[in-house]
Amino acid sequence: MAISRDKKETLVAELTELFADAKGTVGATYAGITVADMQELRKLAREQGVTIKVVKNRLVRVALSQNNKFKNADTSLLAGQLVYAFSSEDEVAPAQVLAKFAKNHTSMQLVAGFDGEGNALDTATVKALADLPTKEQLQGQLVSVLAAPLTQFLGVANGAQRGFAQVLSQRAEAL
Repeated sequence: MAISRDKKETLVAELTELFADAKGTVGATYAGITVADMQELRKLAREQGVTIKVVKNRLVRVALSQNNKFKNADTSLLAGQLVYAFSSEDEVAPAQVLAKFAKNHTSMQLVAGFDGEGNALDTATVKALADLPTKEQLQGQLVSVLAAPLTQFLGVANGAQRGFAQVLSQRAEAL
């Protein structure tokens, strides 16, 4: 069923706004994905603060051309039926959400993406982004690296006190 011109203009305006606000956008093929699977993907995406859109590539190209950052972006990889994931909070979240979903649904393949600066990302770059640790994992790693010297110092300090207490205890038993 054809979409009316007004509906297309509304979709393009919505896409233009999503691209303008997005720190990262990723497109993936979704042929063979059932409606129930798509609902599962949308739920997973919502939990990560990612917006999922299924629109025609032609409308995406029109939306990109209306945004100054994306006017010169390469859209040659946008072919076939694609689902788009947008995130205004995290640069890698769209790639991670789609890659996590694709692990259980092999018909979904990451295709291309765009960063917040208006640069097009090829398939290899998008897959590399998907393999990066999440923001929470990186924060946890940073905390553990910062806390390691203090933890080691406390272990040494406690060891010296423990040794001194054992010497006193043995000395008291000897008397």
